[in-house]
Amino acid sequence: MKIDLTNQIVLVTGGSRGIGAAICRGLGGAGATVAVHYTRSKEAAEAVATEAGQGSRAFQADLSDPNGAVGLFEAAMQHYGRIDVLINNAGIAIAQQESDDAETFRHAWQQTLQVNLVASAHLCHLLVPHFQQKGGGRFIHIASRAAFRGDTPDYLAYAASKGGMVSLSRSLARGYGRDGIKSFVIAPGFVETDMAQQFIEEYGRSYVLDDLALNELTQPADVAASVLFMASGYMDHATGATLDINAGSYVH
Repeated sequence: MKIDLTNQIVLVTGGSRGIGAAICRGLGGAGATVAVHYTRSKEAAEAVATEAGQGSRAFQADLSDPNGAVGLFEAAMQHYGRIDVLINNAGIAIAQQESDDAETFRHAWQQTLQVNLVASAHLCHLLVPHFQQKGGGRFIHIASRAAFRGDTPDYLAYAASKGGMVSLSRSLARGYGRDGIKSFVIAPGFVETDMAQQFIEEYGRSYVLDDLALNELTQPADVAASVLFMASGYMDHATGATLDINAGSYVH
């Protein structure tokens, strides 16, 4: 079974590094044109777009800004004229302490929810009418095992934001399926990325590995392969579903 995404325009948020970069490269290798979103890493995003090929290019937007999603959507639409698949991959994880004051607590929650959930929902809101007009489209959301099993006390906001993403996806799938719109979730555990490195350095690599059923950490390419399958249409009848990619550390 060959995945051919030729002539598909795919918007990937957080595409300059880690899981997002692996997704962009994989999409390009399957023939898709990728709108590679980035916040600050312009050179990295442009390098990923070059690797993806097929007319892919980088688009800057700060999704912590309430207007960031609108600017990203408009820029990609103006350049390509359409979007066929949205991959909500951008995310942040802000560690909190029980001793944090009210302002620090509030800011961490607001920023985390804005980037991880509200911006994702906003992009979906903007794309639903577009997908309806052209006869369909696909949403793929990169959540986390934390959405289902929870996380450590210092990452409560992160877990909550990812739980919201799962509910968002299920609601989109149920609400717009008859319009040809499908929505999926991938829930990774620890993946060998810069973002995970912060937690690994804090808790130790052995702490992370001891939690797995397999002998090694999941790699970004492991997640990217499943994204390609979802984007291809072969999984359309699994719309609303979540795929766990966590090396057996949590199975639900």
